[in-house]
Amino acid sequence: MTDDRYIASIDQGTTGTRFVVLNKEGAEVTSAYEEHKQICPKPGWVEHDPMEIWEKTKRVIKRAIEKKNLDPKKIDAIGVANQRETTLIWDFRTGMPLCNAIVWQCTRTRDICQKLIDRELGGMIKDRTGLLINTYFSGPKIKWILDNIPKAKEKVQRGEAIFGNIDTWIIWKLTGGTRGGTHVTDYTNASRTMLMNLKTLDWDDEILEELNIPQEMMPSIRPSSDRSIYGYTKREGPLGAKIPICGDLGDQQAALFGQACYHAGEAKNTYGTGNFMLVNTGSKPFSSKSGLLTTVAYGLEEGKVTYALEGAIAITGAAIQWLRDNLGLIKNASDTEKIAASVPDSGGIYFVPAFSGLFSPYWDMDARGTIVGITRFVRKEHLVRATLESICYRTKDVADAMIVDSGIRLTSLKVDGGASKNNFLMQLQADILGIPCIRPSFEETTALGSAYCAGLATGFWENLKDLRDICKTYRKFEPIWSEAKREKEYAGWNKAVECSRRWGKRSYI
Repeated sequence: MTDDRYIASIDQGTTGTRFVVLNKEGAEVTSAYEEHKQICPKPGWVEHDPMEIWEKTKRVIKRAIEKKNLDPKKIDAIGVANQRETTLIWDFRTGMPLCNAIVWQCTRTRDICQKLIDRELGGMIKDRTGLLINTYFSGPKIKWILDNIPKAKEKVQRGEAIFGNIDTWIIWKLTGGTRGGTHVTDYTNASRTMLMNLKTLDWDDEILEELNIPQEMMPSIRPSSDRSIYGYTKREGPLGAKIPICGDLGDQQAALFGQACYHAGEAKNTYGTGNFMLVNTGSKPFSSKSGLLTTVAYGLEEGKVTYALEGAIAITGAAIQWLRDNLGLIKNASDTEKIAASVPDSGGIYFVPAFSGLFSPYWDMDARGTIVGITRFVRKEHLVRATLESICYRTKDVADAMIVDSGIRLTSLKVDGGASKNNFLMQLQADILGIPCIRPSFEETTALGSAYCAGLATGFWENLKDLRDICKTYRKFEPIWSEAKREKEYAGWNKAVECSRRWGKRSYI
């Protein structure tokens, strides 16, 4: 293989879509990124326009290629990473979505989830899927669409509509769409639907039946790195060439893979719209007793996967967006570093951004965003700093749960994602955790992970050792807080969390 061959990745995230082309050393050759709209028609509802996502995907592909005048025929393979759990049903004859995609943050399925809990199905679902019954996951979202969108229910009953998370949608469109597009997902994305059995690695018939979801609408489940190839891009498509698509991972598993966490006990934390911390637990699913999720880390061959424990935090980077878009306190997310550093502390306030309830380890669907400790002394700088602190405290919530479950105390944490570029935030994270935080030289590890999987499938990279060898550390943040300060500040955080919990169920009349 010559040195002028490349691997590409489509990283379709919650706020935007990135196309990245990498060389054999895992370095970026070219890339492009565009945001898409966040649609919030009601309190707690979050939607995306699937057609806008597809248009943005085509645009970033074309922009990245044109930027370097790259020959698409030199791209060996394409991997896809995607926002997980976001749910879409479309008519496979017309290629048109039957409604907007319901985003993973959306809480409209609360009543559906509560009914499943009231029927005491939580134990069975957790045992089979590794997940807790929650608005987060795709299964209840599919049921909501079928229960509330008549045309979707009719078309599904007639066998004319199919389901997919965004990876499935993008792969289907790239491989031809209405003209023979491949209807496929991988083990990691399937494990986030609340519908896949972790032991059989297939859709669970009983859970599908409980939710009245026909198996015929579900995609086939394939390895994350598939030598058999999911399908090929079309020459008339945005790439203008026939290129194999053979890598697919949920975004957080892609970041774990991109950070080269290939051994049990290795962990990473991604700072994006939400925070997602995963620790590799090896070849057997590890059941959590501390509010973590058991999930598939990656699968490199048919019928065989590596598992992980995950702590999911719904709102972290999204809280910074809220400061910018809803309150107008900042112009850009990058402003938070300088603003937060301008004050010595948060002025006695804590901000718990439970806009979508609290995920790991609390799993409280009725929690709501809360700011406590406000006095007239507090200025916008304090709220900005408290927002960054909340990201770090929620990460500590998850890290402590991982220690309880595994018995292994983390000695360091690999970090990635957009907010990991914030040096103030990373130092604060090291201080609150009491362990070093290690940032890689290439921070877009989500794109890197799906590219790695695609490259492994085609032989662009030979094995996991090759991938580990090209991972490089850029900066290491060492903790400087005393243990006494760490305990004091975290105790205040825990009191603030208690104020936010069960708010949706409280009555003061």
